[in-house]
Amino acid sequence: MEKEVKILAIESSCDETAAAVVVNGRNVRSNVISSQIDIHTLYGGVVPEIASRNHIERINQVIEQALKDADTTLDEIDAIGVTYGPGLVGALLVGVAEAKALAYAAKKPLLGVHHIEGHICANFIENKGLEPPFLCLVVSGGHTHLVKVLDYGKYEILGKTRDDAAGEAFDKVARAIGLGYPGGPKIEKVSHEGNPQSIDFPRAKIVDGEYDFSFSGLKSAVLNYLNGCKMKNIEINQADVAASFQCAVTDVLVDHVRNAIDEYKMDKFAIAGGVASNGNIREALRKLCQEKGVEFYHPSPIFCTDNAAMIGVAAYYEFINGKRDDLTLNAIPNLKLGER
Repeated sequence: MEKEVKILAIESSCDETAAAVVVNGRNVRSNVISSQIDIHTLYGGVVPEIASRNHIERINQVIEQALKDADTTLDEIDAIGVTYGPGLVGALLVGVAEAKALAYAAKKPLLGVHHIEGHICANFIENKGLEPPFLCLVVSGGHTHLVKVLDYGKYEILGKTRDDAAGEAFDKVARAIGLGYPGGPKIEKVSHEGNPQSIDFPRAKIVDGEYDFSFSGLKSAVLNYLNGCKMKNIEINQADVAASFQCAVTDVLVDHVRNAIDEYKMDKFAIAGGVASNGNIREALRKLCQEKGVEFYHPSPIFCTDNAAMIGVAAYYEFINGKRDDLTLNAIPNLKLGER
């Protein structure tokens, strides 16, 4: 029988304080998330200092609950994994300091985990048979990456955003049309009532980076459209704007994935990150994979948004590959995928 390897994982890169216990990289024994969405909604977006303060207030209770839900103790944990980048530096520091303190006090190995790697590894939780290599699209509030997953912990970045990430564009457009924060779920909801073909927003293509993304121009086009309507005293159809914007984002993502599948002959494709919970985008990518004869994988919504279970999965593969960090581990807000 395979020996159990229990990872206690901590995630605090943005506005969720989270802890989880993961066994052997695939079995989530607990996954506790304390969200700050209600707090930051008052400000129309995440306020870094407020996020950091709330992490400090909640992190001990979240970890205690995760251990309790997993019916385990810190003594029974084999290693502690923590997100150390990328993210908000103050928020990251709270999680890293907590993980270092626990590792030192309990004499447990410490593992720094890349946040984007965590999102990719979220696909392993519910898809027990998924193994590298595969193609993965990571779409979240801060990141849009198209990645070849060569092996556990080994990645080749095919493309990434040159400016706004997809999720960031969703938030900014939602704010502009009066939907508020968080933008992704609100745009998806109202877009069901709109016509996605009503407004022809641009789909950016980057000449010197076939797989790179750019959503800043799309965001600006939406703002220009709204300003034009106001100047001409034309009534703005909120649902049509939301649906047309979402359609433009979806078309860009699908186009990039189609080209990558064709060029690299990948037979498995996964999506990850908070925007991966968008039903319209997910369904469009599912249809593409069906058309191409490619296996399609995606996490459940709870594992798309920031959570510690995905960090525990990534930490497990770091652990069995012999990687360890010492107490000099620090937060790196602009950490690149593949760096350590």
